Amino acid sequence: MASKEYTDRELMVSAAAAEIDDGDTAFVGMRLPLIAFQVAVSTHAPDALAVYESGVIRDSPADGFIHTMCDLPNLNNAVSTTGMLDIMSRLQRGDIDVGFLGGAEIDRYGNLNTTLVEAGNREIRLPGSGGACDIACMANRTVLLMAHEPRRFVESAHYVTSPGYARDGTGRDDHPAPGGGPSALVTSKATFGFDNTGELYVRTLHPGVELDAIADDFPWDLQTAADLGGTVGQTPVPTDEELSLIRTFDPDGFWTGE
Repeated sequence: MASKEYTDRELMVSAAAAEIDDGDTAFVGMRLPLIAFQVAVSTHAPDALAVYESGVIRDSPADGFIHTMCDLPNLNNAVSTTGMLDIMSRLQRGDIDVGFLGGAEIDRYGNLNTTLVEAGNREIRLPGSGGACDIACMANRTVLLMAHEPRRFVESAHYVTSPGYARDGTGRDDHPAPGGGPSALVTSKATFGFDNTGELYVRTLHPGVELDAIADDFPWDLQTAADLGGTVGQTPVPTDEELSLIRTFDPDGFWTGE
């Protein structure tokens, strides 16, 4: 148990880092995943490898704070600095164990929307896919990160930018995407898994969060691990070592501050 206080985003980084297994090749996205990989490779996953859409490949933390994957500290001492074609080819070959994604909306089957949302009587255009659709389609598994806000959870995504599972309960059995689909969702209040039909369920609650406090955030009857024969646990808090690393990699809290 950590003796220091932590922010919601620091807890999310710790939970995301735990989703990287030793030896994994991780497709690392922007924001919190930039820090999560560095924590993982510095602690429980020393043999993990990070690939970035820009072409960078790393097996160690960056040698300074990085705002983006293209910053010089992420290039220094990299395994290689290639190009987007090389990185996307790794996806197509099935070489990516885990990819990290975010989204503006997520539905009950892990389909993500980063393209277009409805706000009242108007539509708001968002940045779109970038490489997110490729990662969602071809990574062996994906880990999703987003702030916990009721507006983000929808019965059916208004626009599917990055596919999760089929909405008919068949998971990825007959899905055109070759990858494995989402394995976890990390929010600022809980972590979630996906059952064998591809439906979202509560796996752990962050310290101080009660299930009743988040159930109404979802426009469907939310499953929990207890419904699947398990128990809803508590998300482990960041260890002192993790907090020290997070604050070294993000010293001013640019990504992980409140």
